[in-house]
Amino acid sequence: MAAHSAYLSARMSDLFEASGIHPPDAPLADRLRPRALDQVVGQDHLLGPDGPIRRMIDSGRLGSMILWGPPGTGKTTIARLLAQAAGYQFQQISAVFSGVADLKKAFETARTRRAAGQSTLLFIDEIHRFNRAQQDGFLPFVEEGIVTLVGATTENPSFELNGALLSRSQVFVLKRLDDAALDQLLSRAEVDLDRPLRVTPEARQALLALADGDGRYLLTMAEILFALPPDQTLDVQGLAGLLQKRAPAYDKSREEHYNLISALHKSVRGSDPDAALYWLARMLNGGEDPLYLARRIVRMAVEDIGQADPLSLLVANAAKETYDFLGSPEGELALAQAVVHLATAPKSVAVYEGYKAASRAARETGSLTPPAHIRNAPTKLMKSLGYGEGYQYDPHLESGFSGADYFPDGMERRTFYDPKGEGHEAKVRERLDRWAALRAARRAG
Repeated sequence: MAAHSAYLSARMSDLFEASGIHPPDAPLADRLRPRALDQVVGQDHLLGPDGPIRRMIDSGRLGSMILWGPPGTGKTTIARLLAQAAGYQFQQISAVFSGVADLKKAFETARTRRAAGQSTLLFIDEIHRFNRAQQDGFLPFVEEGIVTLVGATTENPSFELNGALLSRSQVFVLKRLDDAALDQLLSRAEVDLDRPLRVTPEARQALLALADGDGRYLLTMAEILFALPPDQTLDVQGLAGLLQKRAPAYDKSREEHYNLISALHKSVRGSDPDAALYWLARMLNGGEDPLYLARRIVRMAVEDIGQADPLSLLVANAAKETYDFLGSPEGELALAQAVVHLATAPKSVAVYEGYKAASRAARETGSLTPPAHIRNAPTKLMKSLGYGEGYQYDPHLESGFSGADYFPDGMERRTFYDPKGEGHEAKVRERLDRWAALRAARRAG
């Protein structure tokens, strides 16, 4: 009920805005909502003179589109102003509160308008919440031009929207608002209320950081600050005591999760311990399962470091065991130690690439048997068939190396493991080269 009431309240705000007025008790964010596309901040790459949406408006014809971006970046506002600029009727529904009946009603209303010569821009908020079958239901009305569809989503459209719907729409990515754009919103609020925000410069900067790119959230916090006594000026400490710190935007099951774990892994692979620690902290602060991170750290050790620093695998496993033993928050330090060790370790993918190449060869060669000299010979019959005949026990040899062929009969020797000589693998490379020379000499002899 609370969510439904909030939605109805937002719809009432939309009606007031459409009429050009705002109720006296409207939130500051609604009172400052842009009334023209030129007033939208932070999205010049889309709305500037050379932006694709601006060019679409200048051409006089709107196409269906998906606006993808974080909360508070202006998706709803842009859709409404697009309809206004193009002379379309603006109709809004939310995928959170609407079902098939609401969609049918919206499409029929748009059909009636079209018959009367009026175009409709149908704005669907949280469009990714409609299931695949419902999304398919949009297609005939979009194809016939009954509506120009503008969908808004905070989720990656590639994952959440039907391919057929995406192929009929342009996807525009809205950026999180940077500090300059957020400060511009604060300045507008100060002009609207005809008084400055009573915070120190440092506290103002901290306020921008708390907003985390969300313009609506910034103005909601600013409204609290404007309500303070006019003789009170807050510093950073006072601001922190008054405002609740916002949880970072992070969804453990969606795109942001994959973006951040990719950033962590690639920072380690790129030997940047500082960036790696930052992304580790971002994920832990966002509520990521530390054991998921521990598993990924072990993967880094075997995938990107391997034999260049065999200790890395031991460190990664030890970090996992330490976290199991200590839990949070103390155990998280073990994960940080492992990340720093891996980021500063020499890197080698020789084992990783060698195993992949060996796997391909194993699939290609099928069921070739081992050469007779290394087959197991537990019975007299097997020995009479030559199993184990001529086998040399390498550790007993003076050189410690026999140079025998261990590949299947009928398969030419291949090189799968080819270390480049980084870290511990420098010595491994030397041994392999020496053994290769001995093997070649044996064959020549």
